[in-house]
Amino acid sequence: MRHADQKIFLASKSPRRRDLLRQIGVEFELLPLRDQVSRTADVTEDLMPDETAETYVARVSREKADAGLQIVRWRRLPSRPVLAADTTVVLDHIIFGKPTDHEEAVKMLTLLSGRTHQVLTSVTVRLDDESWQLTQTSEVTFATLSAETISAYCATTEPYDKAGAYGIQGHAAAFIERINGSYTGIMGLPLFETAQLLKQAGVRIP
Repeated sequence: MRHADQKIFLASKSPRRRDLLRQIGVEFELLPLRDQVSRTADVTEDLMPDETAETYVARVSREKADAGLQIVRWRRLPSRPVLAADTTVVLDHIIFGKPTDHEEAVKMLTLLSGRTHQVLTSVTVRLDDESWQLTQTSEVTFATLSAETISAYCATTEPYDKAGAYGIQGHAAAFIERINGSYTGIMGLPLFETAQLLKQAGVRIP
C-alpha cells in the first residue's frame, strides 16, 4: 500500500469524470481548483507559441495535477494520489476548446461536420514527489450535419462546457458515424489507461 487509504483526490470540476471514476469503483474527494486564487498562475489553458495539441493537453493536465498537489500540501490533507485530466479536440492541427457562445459553437460544429477529427485526453496522477502521465488519442467521424441540426443542438446547454462543442454521451451521439479509440477517453477520462496509472500509484481497482 502506497498511501493511507484507497481514496484519491480528483482535481477536476467535470461531472463526467466523476461519473467515470464511480463506474470503475474509484472513491475520490474533489479538489476545487477553480476556487483557488493561484489557479490563474498555476494552470494556463491558453495555447503557448509553437505548442502542438499533444504538448498542450499534456501540459494542462500536468499543471492541474501539480496545482491539486499544492492544495493537498497547503491544507495538510492526507497523502493520496491526485488525478487530473485535460481533453481537447483537434482538426487539421487546430485545437477546438470550449465554445464561449452560440456563434462559436455553431462554427466549431460546422467545421467538424462530415470530417474525422481527433480527441486527445491526457491524464496525470501525482503522489507526493512521484508522477505518472499518459495521453490517449481517439478518432471521431461526424456525419454531414445540416445548418438546422447544428443550430438546434447549439440552442441547448450541451455544447458549452465541452471541447469541440459536443458531448458524445449526449444528443451529439446521433451525429457520430464511427469512433476509433476509447469512448470514455472521448468523454474525458479513458478508463483503461486511467486504471493503469492509478494502479501504479498504489490504488486497488475493484
